[in-house]
Amino acid sequence: MNARKKLKAVSFGEVLWDIFADGKKIGGAPLNLALRMQSLGCEVAMISCVGHDTDGDEIVAHVKSQGLDTTGILQTKEYPTGLVQVYVNERGSASYEISYPSAWDKIQLTDYARSLVADADVLIYGSLVCRDEVSKHSLEELLKNNVYKVFDANLRPPHYTPATIESLIKSASFIKFNDEELLEIATGMGSTYILVEDNMEFIANQTKTRSMCVTKGKHGAVLMWEGNLYNNNGYPVKVVDTVGAGDSFLATLIMELLTGQDPQHAIDYACAVGALVAASAGANPTLVEDDIQALMLTVI
Repeated sequence: MNARKKLKAVSFGEVLWDIFADGKKIGGAPLNLALRMQSLGCEVAMISCVGHDTDGDEIVAHVKSQGLDTTGILQTKEYPTGLVQVYVNERGSASYEISYPSAWDKIQLTDYARSLVADADVLIYGSLVCRDEVSKHSLEELLKNNVYKVFDANLRPPHYTPATIESLIKSASFIKFNDEELLEIATGMGSTYILVEDNMEFIANQTKTRSMCVTKGKHGAVLMWEGNLYNNNGYPVKVVDTVGAGDSFLATLIMELLTGQDPQHAIDYACAVGALVAASAGANPTLVEDDIQALMLTVI
């Protein structure tokens, strides 16, 4: 699972503890993405903030042990490390209760963060971190850099506004939605379309972003890349929980596309990785290349 070209990436946003019924796991979509990209051979730095507490110390130590640059993870005494209560239903789908304010709501912009992004190939960001003006301002400043920008919509009600989402989309080089997010956002921007492909084209026409993907749960994903559409119909797995599956999907897809891989192979490979994460407990399971290749040979 090594990339052919060494990429340098920066992931901006929440790092936190996901609290499950049977215990807690380190998470946050931007961190999940960063960890998966690092496992695929990318050089990754994380920009975030945790509390000056045991939870924060444990996150920093864990992230460092995984090979990520943690210098951009600030620690504050004023706010606690973020916690998210995760509720998984009988189908493995997750819902979230996100504590506020948390340390990651208060990511101060530093010279080091600016230098990380200025030196990176790609900057990854989501919408949740913009629920607080402090982190939102820091992100907006970093988005002014001339770097490839990947926006993961990752809508978490009630922590976003249509105006913020539209602004984040217009800053992006590449956007990732799930099918429900795409419909909500496109409708909010004036679309009357229902089909995924029509709304992707609508978003592309409304913004400067003509590269995007839409995940459809067990039904796979659609990719728009350089004016062409590519589809994957999904891979059959027994879902344990969906936490982090979309994050690993996006991390893998971006790594494949930005290292020059064939777009159809990229979406197939990314869907297989996402499916295997959904078939495992937690957001960041270790994956085996042979398992990915075997799943890609599965015919639905």
